Amino acid sequence: QVQLVESGGGLVQPGGSLRLSCTASGNIVSIATMGWYRQAPGKQRELVATVSSIGSIIYADAVMGRFAISRDSAKKTVFLQMNNLRPEDTAVYYCNVDRVSRPAGVTVNLWGQGTQVTVSS
Repeated sequence: QVQLVESGGGLVQPGGSLRLSCTASGNIVSIATMGWYRQAPGKQRELVATVSSIGSIIYADAVMGRFAISRDSAKKTVFLQMNNLRPEDTAVYYCNVDRVSRPAGVTVNLWGQGTQVTVSS
């Protein structure tokens, strides 16, 4: 069974920075896509950024130029460096992994438990 462990959320003032990390475990051979989504109160979950196994990256327009996603494929870990944070970035941030290859087969679309990011003065 694949498990995702997220860390790095918290409270930060506007203009501040946070770094999120998410590590997958569970006899994993490879992961095709790793990424982050977020859900603010009363809103739908939305894409923040994803990175593929070959390094292709997608960012939401709202975070372009402020956030940076990266991954360490050997450690099955994805990072999200968030700079110049704004109050509207406040949300629960969820790690997502897709097409996880294991000896038993391929698992798709798995979610972490979420980590709260609050941007407030």
